[in-house]
Amino acid sequence: MASAEAGVEWTAGFADLDPAEFPMLWALTPYGDAVFNQRQVPLLLAELDRLPADLGGEWVGQARELCQVVERGLHLYLWFIGD
Repeated sequence: MASAEAGVEWTAGFADLDPAEFPMLWALTPYGDAVFNQRQVPLLLAELDRLPADLGGEWVGQARELCQVVERGLHLYLWFIGD
């Protein structure tokens, strides 16, 4: 199992994300879990690349690293675990 140290820094800006432009990130909620499969991870990576700067933070780099773990086939799913 691979894991990250940082959690998503929830701000009001996440609620303002356009679900048509950020469908993968829009699926994240602070209290629920989200699972991305190998086909969804490239879409998630593309969304992380265009994420507004005010929603970024250490978690973005760690999420990218975990996406790469999934892309290499070491794990089949990327889980975000809510509080």
